[in-house]
Amino acid sequence: MPRYRQVSIGHPEVAVSEVDGVLRMRAIEPLAPLPARLLDRLLHWAEVRPQQTFIAARQGDGAWREISYAEMLGQVRAIAAGLLDFGLSAERPLAILSGNDIEHLQIALGAMYAGIPYCPVSPAYALLSQDFAKLRHVCDVLTPGLVFVTDSQPFQRAIDAVLDESVAVISVRGTVPGRRTVDFASLLQSGDLTKADAAFAATGPDTIAKFLFTSGSTKLPKAVITTQRMLCANQQMLLQTFPVFAEEPPVLVDWLPWNHTFGGSHNLGIVLYNGGSFYLDGGKPTPQGFAETLRNLREISPTAYLTVPKGWEELVKALEQDRELRDCFFARMKLFFFAAAGLSQSVWDRLDRVAEAHCGERIRMMAGLGMTEASPSCTFTTGPLSMAGYIGLPAPGCEVKLVPVGDKLEGRFRGPHIMPGYWRAAQQTAEVFDEEGFYCSGDALKLADPRQSQLGLMFDGRIAEDFKLSSGVFVSVGPLRNRAVLEGSPYVQDIVVAAPDRECLGILVFARLPECRQLAGLGEGASDAEVLGSAAVRTWFAGWLERLNRDAQGNASRIEWLALMEEAPSIDLGEITDKGSINQRAVLQRRAARVEALYRGEDASMLRAQVRP
Repeated sequence: MPRYRQVSIGHPEVAVSEVDGVLRMRAIEPLAPLPARLLDRLLHWAEVRPQQTFIAARQGDGAWREISYAEMLGQVRAIAAGLLDFGLSAERPLAILSGNDIEHLQIALGAMYAGIPYCPVSPAYALLSQDFAKLRHVCDVLTPGLVFVTDSQPFQRAIDAVLDESVAVISVRGTVPGRRTVDFASLLQSGDLTKADAAFAATGPDTIAKFLFTSGSTKLPKAVITTQRMLCANQQMLLQTFPVFAEEPPVLVDWLPWNHTFGGSHNLGIVLYNGGSFYLDGGKPTPQGFAETLRNLREISPTAYLTVPKGWEELVKALEQDRELRDCFFARMKLFFFAAAGLSQSVWDRLDRVAEAHCGERIRMMAGLGMTEASPSCTFTTGPLSMAGYIGLPAPGCEVKLVPVGDKLEGRFRGPHIMPGYWRAAQQTAEVFDEEGFYCSGDALKLADPRQSQLGLMFDGRIAEDFKLSSGVFVSVGPLRNRAVLEGSPYVQDIVVAAPDRECLGILVFARLPECRQLAGLGEGASDAEVLGSAAVRTWFAGWLERLNRDAQGNASRIEWLALMEEAPSIDLGEITDKGSINQRAVLQRRAARVEALYRGEDASMLRAQVRP
């Protein structure tokens, strides 16, 4: 048996019952009492650990700028006093358009202290989009009374295009011509702190902390109402599942965007709730951006590392080659986490090998099931299994109900971490709650072993993505896609399964072009089409298709053809969400002519499956 680094992880017993085909599951351990507000923890740590670093970020000279708990509390109170003068409310909240930085966190916590809801908006909606359609939708839903940006110049065009000129802007750098622009530094000048403290005292568990927009993978993004109770409940669930967070102040080096629940609620919350330190990573898991992440991880030893599968892919390559990086990275490491997609087993195995060679033991890799509507955690992989698709057992305080929908079981959730609804969307809210008040996630789940329910749950795809072939055979898209992507490492970025009402399955493949370029042996001068059309790349993908079909049981799992997409999915056209997930429906709709040609056999780039024996 492999040896793992010893850390405190909960192993909750679960109560399971089944009536009329509906399975219910909950942790027997109750959720402990919660703080009334998340910032009660800021007040606590400012008293208990006043000089400890709460957040740090690199300055232009490369040095770390550190803000302690005591300093942050003082700044938050001052900002809250200043924000109260703008007459903001849930009807006119604060919108934050720029990405992660210290000022973003300061003004977000200042708004929370003042009882003013805020909304961190994906910067891509303002910086990458050409028509600002999603940003306009967000602002139409929110009707913000104030906007914050770190640097006004990159956001000026979007602000002017979408927001009425009466909406003021707070900016760290620059102004927006023709619009009232307030210098962020002026908010740090102490105003009426007694007024700010009174506003904070008036908040409670049901106070709206922020609005978080869903990714909009199937429809326009929805504004999830996120209350103080939800944030506190999720962090208490995490703490009871991972008591290690209370044994040593957690240290995170983290890049994940705060406009998503994983980065902004889950990860930031772990640090704040448990009195840790958050080192803001300006890198990203891309060939261009990952050097900054590695620079940070050579200096700061995290106690846990949480990222998406692409981040783990980039990191394991560096860990295998860099002794200095391994020394710092593993020095205090307790736990690994991944979320947002499946982690390739090959990457997982390489991480285990690196850890064993360097530390003499493995580090536990944790995952689970979460969603914006649950702030975000519902289950964790604290059970005994370790495999792709395993999502584990319910966290304390979370009730799970599996309800038959077609030939699958939909996961439904209830608890103090679940949203009260979508903002200004009564009909959409009504549609996602059942008669018992369970949130209907649209995720298909199943028991890992029907004979041993204590083992926990497996992810079984998204119900809305599934379809039938023309023969009436039902296709379960999620598991098929997950397996294809996991087995396609390192050359497959994502796939889209085609297509409803056809006689057979095909897949549109978005490849990892840098890796394919290396496989093809072609330089940077070669076009993407030349790379994907090279003999080496086509041979590898033909072999991958054969491997995927090896255990196919029929038309519902056999892939008859694949096509490599030269054009990347477009965020403007809705093919990809701002967090990078593929919108299957939008891809098929936009590329309908290509799909039609592929099914007619008129696309020369198609790779066909081998003829069945």
